[in-house]
Amino acid sequence: MTSDSLSQQLKDLGLELGFAQIGIAPAVMPTGFHRLLQWIHNDYSAGMKWIELRKDAYRHPAGVMPGTRSVIMAAMNYHDGATSSGGGRVARYAWGSADYHDVLKPRLRQLAAFLRTAMPDSRNRVVIDTAPLLERDFGRLAGIGWFGKNTMLISRSIGSWFFLGAVLTDLELAYDEPVEQNFCGSCTRCLDACPTAAFPEPGVLDARRCISYLTIEHRKAPIPHELRQGIGDWLFGCDICQEVCPWNRFAPDTTLREFQQISAMNAVDCCELLTLSTTQFEARFKDSPLSRPARAGLLRNAAIVLGNSGDPSAEPALTAALGDVEPMIRGAAAWALGRLQTPNAFAAIESQLLMEADASVRDEMVMALQNR
Repeated sequence: MTSDSLSQQLKDLGLELGFAQIGIAPAVMPTGFHRLLQWIHNDYSAGMKWIELRKDAYRHPAGVMPGTRSVIMAAMNYHDGATSSGGGRVARYAWGSADYHDVLKPRLRQLAAFLRTAMPDSRNRVVIDTAPLLERDFGRLAGIGWFGKNTMLISRSIGSWFFLGAVLTDLELAYDEPVEQNFCGSCTRCLDACPTAAFPEPGVLDARRCISYLTIEHRKAPIPHELRQGIGDWLFGCDICQEVCPWNRFAPDTTLREFQQISAMNAVDCCELLTLSTTQFEARFKDSPLSRPARAGLLRNAAIVLGNSGDPSAEPALTAALGDVEPMIRGAAAWALGRLQTPNAFAAIESQLLMEADASVRDEMVMALQNR
């Protein structure tokens, strides 16, 4: 079988499996490698230290699988046309009934199995954003799209609402033409819309200010005070820079059943969320991306969303959260009650302050009382 024939059959199979686009790139040092090193040097990676620890492995796909010659990139749309409906907002990619890793991985394995059947001596490895591979760089090299000013990979045919997965192989396949042109033009909607000013320049993201990073990966510490108001109503992740992107008017409205929205995941009741015990939290979110920040991180986020809402009806839930076992949740609840600025909210903070033993939480309470 020729490389052209094998590559085309592989692409046809990928489309049958539900991928929106399949592209193939040669295994080379990605052009973004040196930008990655500069990004790390500028401390824009924030607390994601695993990126720096593995930075040398990003130099070439061989750092993931020795002998790699080709990188097969697969894009899967997760846009279903639904709109957000209030409450604690969740990034669109997590609206469905399953974690995307669990959906993409078996399909990518079928692509790898096809290669092994066609070429029994071939070596192949499936990758979904956990290995040190610059997926977006190889997505561009494989002809799927270009880098937007919001750092997202954007496709002219499906926008940017898609997951990326890869199959590394030691086979030499037929390669697609890379996307060399940037089609953003003079548009800066994504940069202008970011409420926390997370883009120091076009095409560069400072994770320390990114709502997605703050609400998901920054899960073991309080969110900095100066960024809390910018969180707005985002409970988990953020889609603002994609929502305003003109190219997403081309996004398909059909996706796999697993990615179609569940209303309770589209807009979460933050007051109800604050009542969940550890056992209840794990039972509810065990198969969902929302488990990533763990209970302390997600409930901290819920308190901040309620504080930003200014809704006095959140007062009972936040008052109860002042007695949570997690200091980070208690501190966020105190901040949120201070934002509500009601007599009962301030009274609740004063009462709990008399019993609070954690110094950081006491500091939050004292600062909250200064809002009177």
